[in-house]
Amino acid sequence: MKRLSGTALVLALFVLGASALTPRAARQLPAPEKFVLKNGLTVYHLRNSDLPIVSFRMVIRGAGSAYEPAASEGAAGLTASLMMKGTSKMGADAIAEAIDFMGANLGITAAEEYAQVYGDSLAEHFPRLMEIAAGCLTNPAFAADEFEKERSLTIDGLKAAKDNPGSAVRYYFQKAYFGGHPMGFLASGTETSLKTMTAQAVKDFYKKHFRPDRAVAAVVGDIEKAKLVPLLEGTIGRMTNPAGTAPSEAIPALPRPKGRKLLLVDKPDATQAYFMLGAPGYAMGDKVTAAASAMNTLFGGRFTSWLNTELRIKRGLTYGAASNARTWAAGGLFTVSSYTKNDKLGEMLDIVFDLLGKGAKEGFSAEELESSRNYILGQFPPTLEMNASKAGAYVRLAFYKLGFDQYDKYLNEVGRLTPASVKAAAAALLPQEDFVLVVVGKAADIRPLLTKYGTWQEKKITDPDF
Repeated sequence: MKRLSGTALVLALFVLGASALTPRAARQLPAPEKFVLKNGLTVYHLRNSDLPIVSFRMVIRGAGSAYEPAASEGAAGLTASLMMKGTSKMGADAIAEAIDFMGANLGITAAEEYAQVYGDSLAEHFPRLMEIAAGCLTNPAFAADEFEKERSLTIDGLKAAKDNPGSAVRYYFQKAYFGGHPMGFLASGTETSLKTMTAQAVKDFYKKHFRPDRAVAAVVGDIEKAKLVPLLEGTIGRMTNPAGTAPSEAIPALPRPKGRKLLLVDKPDATQAYFMLGAPGYAMGDKVTAAASAMNTLFGGRFTSWLNTELRIKRGLTYGAASNARTWAAGGLFTVSSYTKNDKLGEMLDIVFDLLGKGAKEGFSAEELESSRNYILGQFPPTLEMNASKAGAYVRLAFYKLGFDQYDKYLNEVGRLTPASVKAAAAALLPQEDFVLVVVGKAADIRPLLTKYGTWQEKKITDPDF
């Protein structure tokens, strides 16, 4: 038999694990057992011996891109990447080969509010996986050659993004919406910030922000607590807090647009125009979550949504249109996005604004609400079935200080929704006049179609950064 290599073996077992689970009415995320390591790191554990696999997830508060110095935008993302590129005992190639040999999965990334660590392996390899993870977390080498390589790759990625309007519009939107707010810092950084970035800036960010007393971890899978506790004490339990006062975790209130902020990015060779429109959303765990989820599902969150039906199915203007809600501790963001041929952009935006107005003023019918309810109640529970998703849910809920019954409450609330409550969510969240709208396309073709929406600021895709 041919041996599965890389992460294929673990991924195959994840699929088997999902299919092996018997359907059950209970939708509750099982309550894990909590313990705290000697260094202050909080751990949640759930034993699941259905399959010989173990998943590990950890978040470190205050180690995300929103906590970078403004002059070192991209430091969080670069730090996370470089932590996997070698320790004092293992080089980058040795780490990659060891993970691949085990058929495991291990990585460190930076989100806005935190850094996150993820790892999955067969139970027999989990101690070795955690030893490698601990080396990356406690003793990263930040070698000069790896720093230069990673910085160069990131700059190349940013240049490539400008060649893809679908990617570029998201970068431009984040900058246009958040401006100089910390949430506007790109995890990738910018060409300008990366060119002046030093290896010392990365080392300083790591030393200041990767603290076990601000970390929370979860382990779910085929390992008993009696073996897990000493394993973690001897691995991630080696993390220590730096001397001095811990940096503030506070993030300023998110910006709230007043009126229409319109940005046109000229890409002369573009044959299609991409847009992203956004306005304030809601914070993680807000009481509007269930109603907002139902509203978003109907407006643009699934294939049979209003947006997709009107723009793709009925008129063939695009292959895809969507709305999306992002939530953080300090607030949220509601966005609408799509793309079409340059000469059809005006028609598309007219339809989008009509739908936004209709949703806010009229809401949705009882039949639509029932469809949305059934969709959420059917689609959401399976997302928590696997070990990895449970571990991710535990650290996410703990980070936002929400109970592990949060998803039960959410689904129960979805079951109690009324057309009135969903209409109220639509009126609060579907933008009418206060929003940011960014379009990337060939300005010569689309500029005349956009004037009716207001006064546009213009940039060239060749201008530095975003």
